[in-house]
Amino acid sequence: MMSNPLSILVVDDDRDNAASLGELFEFEGHRVHVVHSGREAIDAYVNNSYDIAFMDVMMPEKNGVESFLEIRKLKPSARIFMMTGYSVEELLQQAVRGGAMGVLEKPFEAAEVLRIAQSVGQGGLVVAAPVHDHQDIGMAIHSTLHGAGFSSKLVRDVGELSRPMDAEQVLVLDAHLPLIDAVSSYQDVHQSGHRAATFVVPRTGKRTNAGTPVFRDVGITGILNKPFDPLDLLTRLQQLAA
Repeated sequence: MMSNPLSILVVDDDRDNAASLGELFEFEGHRVHVVHSGREAIDAYVNNSYDIAFMDVMMPEKNGVESFLEIRKLKPSARIFMMTGYSVEELLQQAVRGGAMGVLEKPFEAAEVLRIAQSVGQGGLVVAAPVHDHQDIGMAIHSTLHGAGFSSKLVRDVGELSRPMDAEQVLVLDAHLPLIDAVSSYQDVHQSGHRAATFVVPRTGKRTNAGTPVFRDVGITGILNKPFDPLDLLTRLQQLAA
């Protein structure tokens, strides 16, 4: 049994999968609430608080991404991890609901930054791959855009996104957030009428030799790719909930 039991929400329309994951957590002494739809998950957060939640992406009516975005508006500090068989890029396409997306991978060249900024389209999202060294990639992107004549704003604090801003100004969001949380912040900007590209820089993280790559990277992306070993998840549970 765990010395520090957690309150956990499990959301999956596959009842067998949901029950199996819930039983695993309960066996370890955690308090578990299992629901089977996005709407039930939203209602659960209206009435309760959880230390951590695991939500499947593919659910009927209201999918996991849509539910995640609604829950984060209700409770911005909610710790929610998406469970999906999709690639990160496919999941992000769902998150931006058809908005154009580019992917900027390190090492990048100035010409590539400018090409993507021009090609993603109105209100487009560009994801800069996580960097595991000391490079300030947000500042590097901002400086590249500014040097090429773009009106660019570097955002380090998501609180800045609630302030009035130039709808045509390229944003570089480098606020040390997991990728899915950064996309949630981008969604608010996009819906407010922002028309220029937004570069999202996921938080960086130190790689270790312990565990599988999916569990090394989940803290950076907020996305738990299937299939994963539930026993590995137990070893990371307290860390993910912190």
